[in-house]
Amino acid sequence: MRLSILDQTPVPDGSTAPAAIANTIDLAKRAEAFGYERYWVAEHHNKHGYAGAAPEILIGAIAATTSTIRVGSGGVMLSHYSPLKVAEVFHALSALYPGRIDLGLGRAPGGGAAAANALARGGTGFGNEHYPMLLDELRAYLAGAVDSPAGAVHASPLDTPTPPIWLLASSTSSATLAGELGLPLAWAHFISSGDGPAAVDTYRRAFTPSAQLDAPQVTIAVSALAAETDSDANLLATSIQQFKRNGFDGKVPTIDDALAQGASVDGPHEPRVGVAPAVVGSPDTVVGQLDSLARKYDTDDITIVGICHDHEARVRSHELIAAAV
Repeated sequence: MRLSILDQTPVPDGSTAPAAIANTIDLAKRAEAFGYERYWVAEHHNKHGYAGAAPEILIGAIAATTSTIRVGSGGVMLSHYSPLKVAEVFHALSALYPGRIDLGLGRAPGGGAAAANALARGGTGFGNEHYPMLLDELRAYLAGAVDSPAGAVHASPLDTPTPPIWLLASSTSSATLAGELGLPLAWAHFISSGDGPAAVDTYRRAFTPSAQLDAPQVTIAVSALAAETDSDANLLATSIQQFKRNGFDGKVPTIDDALAQGASVDGPHEPRVGVAPAVVGSPDTVVGQLDSLARKYDTDDITIVGICHDHEARVRSHELIAAAV
């Protein structure tokens, strides 16, 4: 089993967003030592509990302090941005860190309607229905030049490695699009309320080889927390349980506050409303459940999403999972 991390840069209660960003960089450095393959950072807007609004900046900071682990976005929410600008940003990152950058793309807004409207400058952005068009334009810029009414346009800087594109998906439509375009798929098991294995199977059946990829490639993003014992891990997971119960408003609560607000050590520890509970337990328990999910999805590539209040406990969780695998 190959392991990667998706970091949403959570902000613990009693701490600050700058401290959360420092935690992200620290975890990335330690994840490299633990043997993780990829380290992706998410994009969220208008949230006190998440500090990762600009994944492209975090990618540069993480890549600068690591040496071998792949670093990327999980993902850039393309509907907010000019495809040319995205291509230029990731060309620059690839020029700085050749062979180590991934460009994960999503169609969700990564925040509420107010933030989406502000990013779109009062409605001049693109809705989800335009996502395939934006993808086509972005891929064209990454591959070379695009003809426009004003003439040919290229994404600077030139002569840089093209980062691989991954499509993030939590629906069958996005999974199908990834297959039709011949792109690798990052399936968001941790937020999807649908039949994930069936959607991934649809991706494989729709897959058409592309210049980037000649066969389907899938990672599944799973919410997981490990500690030395099942009971320790269940206690640790009360913070994400209550964070979800609070609607992800505010910061990640402490264990004591989570229990006081009604969280239960018996779970369920859903990372999102209406989805499967997180994988929580001792290293053996967690790896056993990850093995089961890997078989259901027919993949050996797992991306861990781990949130709890204490940073060192989060680091230890990723360490225990990697060691057990």
